[in-house]
Amino acid sequence: MSTPAIISVNGRRTRVRVDGDPASPPVLLLHGIGRSLEDWAPQYPRLARTHRVIALDLPGSGFSARSAEPTTLEVLARGVIDTLETLGERRPLHVAGNSLGGAVAMQLLVLDPDRVASLVLVNSAGFGAEVALPLRLLAIPVLGHLATRRTTRVGARMTERMAFADPALATRERIEHALAIARQTGPSSVMLETVRELATWRGIRPGWRAGLTAAAAKHPRPVLIVWGGRDRILPAHHLEAARQLFPRAETHLFSGIGHMSQIECPDEFAARVQAFLSGAELAERPGPAPSTLASMHGRDPARRKLMETSHGFR
Repeated sequence: MSTPAIISVNGRRTRVRVDGDPASPPVLLLHGIGRSLEDWAPQYPRLARTHRVIALDLPGSGFSARSAEPTTLEVLARGVIDTLETLGERRPLHVAGNSLGGAVAMQLLVLDPDRVASLVLVNSAGFGAEVALPLRLLAIPVLGHLATRRTTRVGARMTERMAFADPALATRERIEHALAIARQTGPSSVMLETVRELATWRGIRPGWRAGLTAAAAKHPRPVLIVWGGRDRILPAHHLEAARQLFPRAETHLFSGIGHMSQIECPDEFAARVQAFLSGAELAERPGPAPSTLASMHGRDPARRKLMETSHGFR
């Protein structure tokens, strides 16, 4: 399938998209809070040239039905595992997650390490307390219910504009899509549950962040962490915390980009991710393995060029 489709996952309606050659190495794409698989749209044709690309609306997001259980990171990750089982994809995957999707990707690694070949964390939740004020306000009981009871066009436009450094990307199509999602029965309650599970009005809770990153670090994998320098949802200085927690990770800051670099600079994003995946797959092949990441980068001129700007803020 090369367009979104609805499948049944243990009786739960789930919206998925699968692109690329089924025999190619699989890549799994996970979106953020209150979002949908459309957040990866520019990457489908780019990544599908070399990989089988799988994306889904997480349980209770987009056009997927919610889980019967209250929403937690573990519930979301188990929903991903069940979807992969339904699709018959049991190979280790390169898992890319944006925002909340990054935290779900790490939770997937913790729950089922054999399913994860590498991680690509894109402006990922889990590395700092600061988060945009509108999300923090949802953690206040009465205010949160009022804010999610009915999504207006003005509210949808503001949310879309917050995601991008370039306001032109808050297109009419994206706003209409956000309104269509808001008309579904599950997303508002799932968003409230997720925010209250992970944050307070002061910011993102430290307990789950520390627990998740520590648990993920017990399962070493190749990791790429990227951030947009003008992210207004999860600030770019979270990247430095991510470097401290995953000191062997490859990292990069996209200058002048907001919360979703996969949309704002799709070619540069895809080039960096494809170079990373090539390196991770090279390291997995039988035969003499490079002793360090540095030696592997040195053998691949394209990868070495990308790595020249991989560390530090520009």
